[in-house]
Amino acid sequence: MNAKTEHAVASGAAPVHLSNLRPRNDGTPLKAEWFEAMDVNLSAAERRAATLTTRRTVKKAWQAAWLIRAIEVIDLTTLAGDDTPGRVRRLCAKARHPLRDDLVEALGLTGRRLTTGAVCVYPTMVPTAVKALEGSGIPVASVATGFPTGLTPLKQRLEEIRYAVGEGAGEIDIVITRAHVLNGEWAALYDEVAQMREACGEAHLKAILATGELKTLTNVYKASMVAMQAGADFIKTSTGTEAVNATLPVSLVMCRAIRDYLEFTGGVHVGFKPAGGIRAAKDALAWLILMKEELGDAWLQPDLFRLGASALLGDIERQLEHYVTGRYSSNDRHGMG
Repeated sequence: MNAKTEHAVASGAAPVHLSNLRPRNDGTPLKAEWFEAMDVNLSAAERRAATLTTRRTVKKAWQAAWLIRAIEVIDLTTLAGDDTPGRVRRLCAKARHPLRDDLVEALGLTGRRLTTGAVCVYPTMVPTAVKALEGSGIPVASVATGFPTGLTPLKQRLEEIRYAVGEGAGEIDIVITRAHVLNGEWAALYDEVAQMREACGEAHLKAILATGELKTLTNVYKASMVAMQAGADFIKTSTGTEAVNATLPVSLVMCRAIRDYLEFTGGVHVGFKPAGGIRAAKDALAWLILMKEELGDAWLQPDLFRLGASALLGDIERQLEHYVTGRYSSNDRHGMG
């Protein structure tokens, strides 16, 4: 690798790994005037999203550098019914050491701290993840609140949050009641998220909107704004189990809501997390481009941007090996553990 290539990959501001370094979003009272008149034009959103990967491209060394940043914002996730402590420990080992040593050396990254942004698991797996990540600075995120449907009683959902936080989770991915959005029950949605925010204590709250079930982009915008007003530190697209998960038009609308909230509040930053179906390195690049174009460089850091994924890291590693060697390897060389 020549000096120019090594500089492109290894340079740039070091990532902020601990989300709690950024002040929390304290929320606001419910302000319907911030969203009630909003009507999102579907065609316009789709046209704008379609230009993201055609107007800006990254190649060669710069693509490798962007893929390194993509690794640093991944919430490396396992949410399977057959999860075991052994699987979680292997996932945590991959989060601590996401690239093989030979690739790290070839990319000029020796000595640089390179980890994923977080590890995301079910509440019962939090203690295993916390122990496996001890000393790494990698936060443990836990889904909660009756994930993925969120249709258990509210008292039970709040207790699940408190349980996960008590076991050591630093971030909680909650799911909202979709019916509140579909029925335009904004006060009910606000109260629900606010109670979940309170149950989180010092842990950061990521509000999963399950956008594929909200029917319209206008609903996506309004749900985003209400969740942020209620104190969500991140808004997240999907659980990964809906028929339609993260898409660029939906993500664009959510980013515009974040930008509007930043303006309305005089500078409160809220993070964004697309999740569900993000498996290819080229997909990660598309979302990084969206962040840079719509929200700016601050949202290229893990304290404001995460990619919820499990298989994505393997494809990124495969693409980086191709960059280093000029050859594509088989997928089984890049397993999670």
